This record gives sequence, C-alpha cells and structure tokens, in this order.
Amino acid sequence: MMKCGLSGWLLTVLSVIALGGGVLTRAQAQSAPSALEAYSASPAVEMMELSPSGELLALIAVVGETRAIAVTNMTTGELLFKATVGEIKVRDLRWIGEGRVLVITSQSRSIPALGVPLSELYFGQIVDLEKKKLVQVLDRTPDVLAVLYGQPSIRRTESGEALFARGVNLATGQINLHQIDLNTGRGRVVKIMTRETADYVLDSQGEVIAMSRYIERSGRWTLMLPRGRGFYEAWSVDAPVDAPALFGMGRTPRTIIVGADRPDLADQDPDGATPAVMFEVNVDTGEWTRLPFEHHPDSLIHHSASRLLLGAAREADDGTRYEFLEPEAARRWRAIERAFAGKAPRLASWNDDQTLALVFTDKDESGLYQLVNFDRGVAEILAQPYPDIPPDQVGAVRQVRYAAADGLEIPGYLTLPPGVQTPENLPLIVLAHGGPASRDVAGFDWWAQALASRGYAVLQANFRGSDGYTRAFLEAGYGEWGRKMQTDLSDGVRWLSAQGIVDPERVCIVGASYGGYAAMAGLTLDRGVYRCGVAVAGVSDLRRMVNWEARQEGRRESQTVRYWNRFMGAARLNDRALDALSPAHLADKVDKPLLLIHGRDDTVVAIEQSRVMAEAMRRAGKPVELIELEGEDHWLSRADTRRRMLRETVRFLEANNPPR
Repeated sequence: MMKCGLSGWLLTVLSVIALGGGVLTRAQAQSAPSALEAYSASPAVEMMELSPSGELLALIAVVGETRAIAVTNMTTGELLFKATVGEIKVRDLRWIGEGRVLVITSQSRSIPALGVPLSELYFGQIVDLEKKKLVQVLDRTPDVLAVLYGQPSIRRTESGEALFARGVNLATGQINLHQIDLNTGRGRVVKIMTRETADYVLDSQGEVIAMSRYIERSGRWTLMLPRGRGFYEAWSVDAPVDAPALFGMGRTPRTIIVGADRPDLADQDPDGATPAVMFEVNVDTGEWTRLPFEHHPDSLIHHSASRLLLGAAREADDGTRYEFLEPEAARRWRAIERAFAGKAPRLASWNDDQTLALVFTDKDESGLYQLVNFDRGVAEILAQPYPDIPPDQVGAVRQVRYAAADGLEIPGYLTLPPGVQTPENLPLIVLAHGGPASRDVAGFDWWAQALASRGYAVLQANFRGSDGYTRAFLEAGYGEWGRKMQTDLSDGVRWLSAQGIVDPERVCIVGASYGGYAAMAGLTLDRGVYRCGVAVAGVSDLRRMVNWEARQEGRRESQTVRYWNRFMGAARLNDRALDALSPAHLADKVDKPLLLIHGRDDTVVAIEQSRVMAEAMRRAGKPVELIELEGEDHWLSRADTRRRMLRETVRFLEANNPPR
C-alpha cells in the first residue's frame, strides 16, 4: 500500500486493487443523506498531475475558499512543498521538468488605465521545489503586462526545461512569444507576433514551426509555415465563423496538426459536430494527410516529453472514449479499460514512460482518483473530490433518448433520487446546460445530484444545437433559440410523463448561462409546462447581449458577433427580430414565479441581463426574485457563492414545487 504524507491535503489511501480484479466495491449500510453543502462545496482536490518520472505528485487542494498547491514524493510520502494560493481560481497545473510546477490562475479584473473592461485575466506562477519559492510568469519583463495571452508552452530542450508564453507589449501593441527565465519569471522575446497571430506550434526544442493568422474583420485565416529565416502563407481560407485551428505537433517532429474544413482533401467526419477534419501537415513540404482516427476527436493527447501526438479523446453518451495511434499507449489504455470495466475511466495524467497513470472515475460515485502502476499490476486510490458524498448517496444516472415533436432524436440523462430503482410519478427538474454548443456528459454532476438528493428526478437533455454529436444535430439549433431548442426540453417532460416516471404537474426548469435563458424562455415562450424557473447567469435580452459583445471587443464586425448572429438567427448586429425571442421583452406573459441569480463579476453574460429581466417583471407585476452574488464569475468558481446559489435554488424549488 502506498504511503501518503500530504498532512490533510491528500486523503489516505483506502485500498489496493489488482488490474485484473475489477474495481473497488463497498459493502456498507445505507448512509444518511448528504447535506446540501456537500454538493456545493468546491472539490477537496481540484486537479492532480504526475511528474515526468512519476515519483512526484502535484495537486491543488481546497479547504473552504482557500486553495493550496502541494507536492509529495510518491515513494516516501514526504511532503516536498506546500503553499497557499488563497482564493484565486486555479485553472491548470503542469510540470516543468522534475523540479518545477506551473500553476495557471485567473481573476475577474478590469484595467481602467489601459481601457480593459472587466475580463477574466490569466496568470502563471512557477513553483520552484528546490528554492521553495514562487515566481510570476512575465514578471519584470520590460513594457509587458504580466498576464498570459493564450496557453503557455512547455518544452524539454537540449539546453534544459523551457517555458514559453505570449504577453502584450504596452509600448508596441505586439503580443510576442517569450521564453521565460524559470528563476525570475522574466521573459525574453523569441518570436515577434501581432494581434493577428492567432496561434503557433513549437517543436520539441522550442522553435516555432507554424503560426496561424486571423483577420477579425474579413474572417480570413492563414496557415504560416517556415521557409528559410521567415514564414510564408502556405494556405488561406475565408472562415467568418468556423475558423481552422492548430493543435500542436503531429506524430513526427516536423509535422503539426490542423483542424480544418478541406473538402478538396477529405470528406467531413460523419460524427463530427463541426466541418473541421484533423489533418497532419508536414511543415517542410506543406503536404496534408488526414489523421487515421476512427471517430472525430474532441481533444488530442500529446506525449509529455516529446510533445508528439499519441491519440485523442471524445465524449460519448456513456463517458469519455480514447483512441491511441501510438501502439504502446493503446495497449496500456486497453488494460485500464479492462480493469475499470463499466466505470468509464478518464485519463488525468501519466508519466513519461507510461508506467504510471492517474485515472479518474465518477460513475455511480462522486469521484475517485486512482494511480495505476503497470509494473506492480495494481491501482491505488488516492483521493475523493467529494468525500462527504458516499456512493449510496449518488443517484442513479440513466441514459435516455426520446423523439422531439418533429421526430429528431434527443439524447440526455435522467438522474434519480438516491435509492430509487423504480421511478414513478416523481417531481421533475429540467436542468438545461449552457453553451448552447456544449453538452451534458455521463458521470457525477454536482448540481444534478444535489437536486436529486432532495427528492427530484433531474432531466439533462442534449437538445438540438448541443455539441458532441453530428454537424447536422448542431446546425439544427441555428435560429432555434426559444423555438425547437426550447421545445426539445418540454418534449422530454412529455415523454417522461407518458412513461409514468414523472408527474407532469410537478415540473420546474433550472439552468445557467444558455440554460438560464432556457429557464426564462420556459416561462415566456413555452408556457404551461413548468411551475417555476430558476435562471443562473442567464441571457434575457438577445439583442442587448450581442451588442454588449461588440462593445467588449471594440468592433461591430467580429467572429464572436457573427457566431451569435448565426446561432440566434439574426440577420445583422442589433437585429430587432431577436426581441421576439427575448424573455425580457415578454415579461408580461410570465404566469409562474422566477428566481434570478447572477454573479456581479460575470465577464461572459453581463449581470445587466438579470437586472433587466427583474425590472421588466416587476413593471409587469410578475413574481420575481433577484439574488446578486458578490465576487462571483460566470462559472460559480467560489464555494461560498456556489453554496448560496444552491441553497436559494432548493429553497425556491421546494416552495413552488414540493418534492414530497
């Protein structure tokens, strides 16, 4: 059994299981229902990452509102480093060799002196394990704001470990690529880049081998490849909305991955939600080759040392699926799938030689991190994100599929109250996801499980316009805000009612972001289905939202504006036709109570969206509550405000749709 010495930051190892012996099971009596706070709390462990050798483990632990980074020796159990990072939101954790860790954080901040409105700004800190100190990325770099522009890159070069990051030069306006001094955080320009430089790819030695350029006004995207000492335009395309993208190195050192719509080279992936196909491009010859993935990938996996492509991952209805092109990685992952059969394991991290893999599972449980040791043939449980929610208090999650009114098949998930095996006549909460080009996935969902723990069935439908299915399914949502995207949800209510699973007289709708819009639209555009609605950070006025996006970007013609116009069905910016689909313009039609919850630091959907809706309902004499969350962003990143959101939501639901 592994020793564990994180002094409260990492949970004690619970048991050891053989890879060939299946998964951990617990034989224990039914426990008492978990308190609501157990669901709204931030996960006790937010992320974990193995070092290149696999001897060290870095993690972000959370106690209340305070986050800390801890690094432990996996063999001795020695706690090598621990430092509090406070209430800052931690977004990523990556090793720089064996002696340093990069921590990426974000804050909702404005910079009035520079004309930067309230935005989500990203920062990098380097943890030096030997010197026991933290340094900020781009600190003391002349004329450069110490804020990350895009994702930083880590390379293991012949000269040692290297970190690269783009930063905004306040004097020139350039957003150059810098190599970071790992001891001081200071950046040195290694490649001049402008605001039109959309992305870049580094080879294993930190040399730029590809760049992309995007012109916002025209929507022109260009792939730039090296020639001599400079770069030339290898391929260009007009892409006003669906622009191509770079995805790192390919399978060999002089290739890169480009996701692009190239009907001249390959047909679109039948299961891809976008027209883009994954190609491997040789940077020396300019030759394009379609990658041999059986399914369209949602993300790619690269080797931690060489940065060469290993495989890909995609979300399926029953969990994350992996497809590895590198034979040894494929063999090892098949062994993990056999060992965790029926648990839909997800790869969190592995070491350079792939002898250790950090695996996460959350099917029929609130989540487990387990370390798979291939040499020893065992898997050891390391930590639980939600230790106060035992497996018997996790409601069963069933995959469902039903026909919408026009016959389109709608997939989704139904979460049942804990212990319920034969559902009948249950009260229902429709929990609509955000995006809308997103999707709900299999596994533990803290919000759905919290509502189920109070006695509700919870429907999470992946309505048309959701991502992760086919392009036709995504495009079926274009222009359907408040129309078929909305009735896809209520068609689910009608289907569950016809099955006798839920009581059609006891249904409410809840959601955040686009889901918040759906909650408001359910009371204005699809009336007669719901007894109440809860909208968290929702959009109430579509035209106002797109106009706000244009002001934020400082231009009327941008990819963002074009994206929203296409999805909402608007002909142009400030199209008044959107008012007919905007709940704030339809408040007089509301006949059921509405709860609005919104973070004051939201940089995605401005809080004015909830304020406008609340004022419109008050003028119309309709029942409405507005709760503003101090210091909260769009993603409910703070435990205290997430706790309040959940507490107020359950209070409102139980008052207007009692579960019993």
